[in-house]
Amino acid sequence: MAEPPREASHDATMVRIGQAVMLHRAGDREEARNRLVQLWRETGSGALLHRCTIAHYLAGTQDDPRAELEWDRRALAAAEALSAERAAQGGRAGELRTLYPSLHLRLAADHWALGEVTAAHRELARARALLGGLPHDAYGTGVRAAVLRLAERLGPVGEGPAPGPPPGPPPQGGRSG
Repeated sequence: MAEPPREASHDATMVRIGQAVMLHRAGDREEARNRLVQLWRETGSGALLHRCTIAHYLAGTQDDPRAELEWDRRALAAAEALSAERAAQGGRAGELRTLYPSLHLRLAADHWALGEVTAAHRELARARALLGGLPHDAYGTGVRAAVLRLAERLGPVGEGPAPGPPPGPPPQGGRSG
């Protein structure tokens, strides 16, 4: 996931999210999930950036692919609501454009893991269409590479996917997995 907008990058909730993500990356998936669920409960519907971030990382802690898909959908919904809110306020909704390719990539991987190839292609096409908004840094490069890997695995639209499991999660800039 892209770095959060600067004004939110050092608040207490983001620190707690980061701690949960570190637990997950260290292999403590259950404790990470528990902490992220607690943060989800604590954040209100007005804390859209937090909710997007929490849902994004919470998806990666799920054991059930359908639950992962639902959390990824929540992350996208929060990002869209935040973009709409900022646009309505005349704010900088454009800074959120870096989130969307990764969010759609995760949805594509979720659908593929569930055997929903048409939906996976649809979300992958959305991710590809948004790649131009990514920065030319390690994060942008990693998301672009993950999109290409998934595209190779899915194969052309109308053909069956390449054999094997879905590709791993996006690089460190994306959700840990």
